[in-house]
Amino acid sequence: MRLLLLAALRAQSGNGTTAKRLQDHLEATGHTCTLKDIFCCDSPFTVLNLISSENIEAALGIHLYKAGRLLQGSRIPFGIIFGGTDINEDAKCDEKAQVMERALEEARFAISFTEAMKETATTYWPHARSKIYVQAQGVMAIYNPSFNLKSFLQNAEILQGNSSLRLFLLICGLRRVKDPLYLVDAFAEWHREEPSIHLMIIGPAIDPLFAEEVKEKVKRADGVHLLQEIPQEDLHAVMQKCFAVVNSSISEGMSAAILEAMDLNVPVLARNIPGNAAVITHKTTGLLYSDPQSQSSLPRWRQKAGTESVRRNRGNNQHPQGAS
Repeated sequence: MRLLLLAALRAQSGNGTTAKRLQDHLEATGHTCTLKDIFCCDSPFTVLNLISSENIEAALGIHLYKAGRLLQGSRIPFGIIFGGTDINEDAKCDEKAQVMERALEEARFAISFTEAMKETATTYWPHARSKIYVQAQGVMAIYNPSFNLKSFLQNAEILQGNSSLRLFLLICGLRRVKDPLYLVDAFAEWHREEPSIHLMIIGPAIDPLFAEEVKEKVKRADGVHLLQEIPQEDLHAVMQKCFAVVNSSISEGMSAAILEAMDLNVPVLARNIPGNAAVITHKTTGLLYSDPQSQSSLPRWRQKAGTESVRRNRGNNQHPQGAS
């Protein structure tokens, strides 16, 4: 079958990563899959022309608003995967919610990564409950074994000195819903108390104005570093060497970064929001926090409970450097 996969394909974005994984899976099962960036589509007519020229038989869109509005009236069967901000944020806007409702009515099915997101969606569109299915994401994190962490840290002006570094990694596109500034003051204070503590924020400037705000704040924050995005296998190599991966989002669908950290056996600290709580069992598969200051309880908790309490049971896998 010739399929169209429609999603936001910004570099290092969660939806883009998910789309590429889906494309690989669909093509491995024998389908032909055309991957298209929603930001290259001006209107549904662009998608109609693509469907006609590529002889597309069916479509799958990621994000009910961004992809759904383009698939309306496409005259081929399509499904929608909820992205996170569509249900958690866009549905609060009446104009967007109306567009999403029409797209959901036309869709053959919709996929929610969590039960919580499905329940939120059905509060807006109860008639669609029967066509919304819950299917969690699956990930496989592959890291670059030849990645030079020492050079990476030197370029980031993170100096090791005489003590071991404790590196925390926040992976996010710079936009307000990811709320990277939520953690900056707490980590700067922690760094002043314990100079081995560093927070690295890595991701593209999706919202340029907000990105400038983050850049200016980070300049004044000791031990906090804003770094440009890097290839995914290099990012996974950095992740594997970290003390922990952190998440500060206001809302999430299902964070790929959290899943990838778990796959790499790296501890996770995540803001206590429904999308994160659906993935993390507190003090078993990670830590959930409700305010930035609770971040600083991590070292004491780890000394008391031990590293293994915040790791998945990964058999004989070795612990990543700097995390044990």
